[in-house]
Amino acid sequence: MKWHQALTDYSLYLKIERGLSENSINSYILDVKKLINYLETNTISVSPIDIDTTTVKQFIYEVAKLLNARSQSRLISGLKGFFNYLIFEDYRKDNPLDTIDSPKIGRKLPDTLSENEINNLIEAIDLSHPQGERNRAILEVLYSCGLRVSELTNLKISDLFFDEGFIKVTGKGDKQRFVPILEDTQKYITIYKNQIRNHIKIHPEHQDILFLNRRGKQLTRAMIFTIIKGLAVTIALDKTISPHTFRHSFATHLLENGADLRAIQLMLGHESITTTEIYTHVDRSQLTAVINNFHPRK
Repeated sequence: MKWHQALTDYSLYLKIERGLSENSINSYILDVKKLINYLETNTISVSPIDIDTTTVKQFIYEVAKLLNARSQSRLISGLKGFFNYLIFEDYRKDNPLDTIDSPKIGRKLPDTLSENEINNLIEAIDLSHPQGERNRAILEVLYSCGLRVSELTNLKISDLFFDEGFIKVTGKGDKQRFVPILEDTQKYITIYKNQIRNHIKIHPEHQDILFLNRRGKQLTRAMIFTIIKGLAVTIALDKTISPHTFRHSFATHLLENGADLRAIQLMLGHESITTTEIYTHVDRSQLTAVINNFHPRK
């Protein structure tokens, strides 16, 4: 088996058997391509079936000079998954990464925006341009519904159930969930949909996509990043933010205000409550307040 064929087969496995999104599949494939590039650069002729632990260890040692601990851990995990697939398909009997440990990393929590910072970002949107109404609706949806950026760009008009107060969200692995949507957020979407989107010449393939660019096509993930980073510059926000920051802020603010962790888990679309516990950190002052308010010995 050659590397190219192994990558093609692995990609199909991730898509069909695992039900992963295109972005996740690309990340896993990129991990393997880094190993292939190392082999080619060093003229090491070995197949995915025959490569041994020594060669993989040398590759990890070399990339460790260029990657931080978190990126190294991600790469090792991705390669383990690839070789586990080869074992699953009976191409190999062992995984060459079984004896390779990932570097220990601390739990990294993304920046969280305060309510004032979120308000300032939204207020910085120039509503005199047609894109302004769209961008306001986008930020309101990100913050009030806690969506991933891919979930936002794929949101359809047919996914809006305003009479019931929900939107249907298609998450990782095409799993669907219903998320409550605030009346104000519904209002901003309606303004954009009825006053701006109606006047765009929409590409036939994107008739049902809610958020469109000026050419009537689906917005890209990169465009959402650009919009948010541009607003951060406008208000001189001294934080590194992305669409995911709004999702984290959504969960954190709900938790701070007493929301049930299980409810947050369902709205975020996390399979495991453990993921939600990591995602929605509670600072020490809040923990102290919980003890002071609720412990019987207070």
